[in-house]
Amino acid sequence: MMIERKKLAETVGESNLYDDEATLEAYSRDMSFANPTRPRFVVKPHTATEVKELVKLARETNTPLVPVSSGAPHFRGDTVPSTGGAVVVDLSEMKKIVFVDRARRVAMVEPGVTFGELIPVAREEGIRLNMPLLPRSTKSVVGSMLEREPVVMPSYQWDVSDPLACLEVVFGTGDDFRTGQAAGPGTVEEQWAVGGRQKAPYGPHVAAWHRLVQGAQGTMGIVTWASLRCELLPQVQEAFLVGSARLGPLLEMARWLIRLRLVNECFVLSGLDLAAVSAQARPGHLQRLRSALPAWTLFYVVAGYEYFPEERVAVNIKDISALGQRLGLEPVPALGGISARELMKTVQQPSGEPYWKLRYKGGCEDVLFLAPFDRLEVLTELVARLALEDGLTVGEYGVYIQPTVQGTSCHCEFNFFYDPDDAQDVLRVKRLVAAAVRSLLDAGAFFSRPYGEAAGIVMNRDAASLDILRRLKKIFDPAAVMNPGKLCF
Repeated sequence: MMIERKKLAETVGESNLYDDEATLEAYSRDMSFANPTRPRFVVKPHTATEVKELVKLARETNTPLVPVSSGAPHFRGDTVPSTGGAVVVDLSEMKKIVFVDRARRVAMVEPGVTFGELIPVAREEGIRLNMPLLPRSTKSVVGSMLEREPVVMPSYQWDVSDPLACLEVVFGTGDDFRTGQAAGPGTVEEQWAVGGRQKAPYGPHVAAWHRLVQGAQGTMGIVTWASLRCELLPQVQEAFLVGSARLGPLLEMARWLIRLRLVNECFVLSGLDLAAVSAQARPGHLQRLRSALPAWTLFYVVAGYEYFPEERVAVNIKDISALGQRLGLEPVPALGGISARELMKTVQQPSGEPYWKLRYKGGCEDVLFLAPFDRLEVLTELVARLALEDGLTVGEYGVYIQPTVQGTSCHCEFNFFYDPDDAQDVLRVKRLVAAAVRSLLDAGAFFSRPYGEAAGIVMNRDAASLDILRRLKKIFDPAAVMNPGKLCF
């Protein structure tokens, strides 16, 4: 039994139901290597009530639902249906910014709100988002938080789930559920009436239910709003770059910068990634930057707030200078034709067009994982050897290293760029990605966010976790209608 078109139209409205060839084809594929599969329908709900009704209809008819919140292009394969007859639930029209609260440093948004839409509203209130590195302009804020994308200010990240606070989710059972403070007592509206804001993520009771939904790729339910922790806007900011031919000294410096809480934004990029991030739409500009940059660059921002901002910045810069001297590194305001101040402005906004990962060759496949600081040099060298065996030198792929959770570990991301129109280039990268995932797993890398074929490689290493996840799936999505075929489901 398949869901009827009439029922879908009654739920979301005829104007929000799509089954034309062009739309179905657009949702059948993305920039990843996932096998194209056309959905049966695409729907764009506008309210949580409509989402709840869609899930109930899917249960009754055993129709797969594929939630999507960000606009194209997509890169992970998680929004491409894995089975036929699916309905894509595109949440991009749920655009409400529920509130932005400076006093409590928290905001609440629906899943269709993008970074480009929320950043200026938050700025007007005097707060800012702890955001990932240059999200694409169409990226959903809620989608980013659910994917646990690393944020660029690790000193303000207290937990791997930050900055996600509370959320409302419609599970595959058709039941709606609120996590953390939003669970009660009372409704969220009643909590607002007495000055409450949904900021603490833990609960109800002793469980952290938001963790069940984060990283699940839409296989447990559909989130209809989420709250996120924010930070105050600085009064003064100074940015610096530190170049090095070796990764180790930069990692050591980054670890101390975060441990001593001297900086806000802080991350390391390979020369190619830094060139791609900074390149302007001028012929040959990316290549010229790439040739002028060192192998590795550490970027950081020193900030001062309402009280004595200049003094705070001056003291921190002095302390960082002493740290750099001890490590044999020199922070500078510009490097290889790139201004640290301009880079700061760039990374505090979504990516310009074209999206930075598409500027080099037009396509990109990522391998991403978590690892301790002291393992990163070994793991980057391992990938360098694999790439060299496949004909790629170190400078022909990108590396992004983001310290996380106050510097307790690092997100490491290899960006393998390729030409989508070159079949041999595509095949080489596809082969290299699979080899890198297996080798990194063997070397101790932790894949907390596996997508596509990598998910199968990763999940099959841990039978106990697989068993638990499948049991949870039966509880929260007993009809298995939520994005079947993803992860281990």
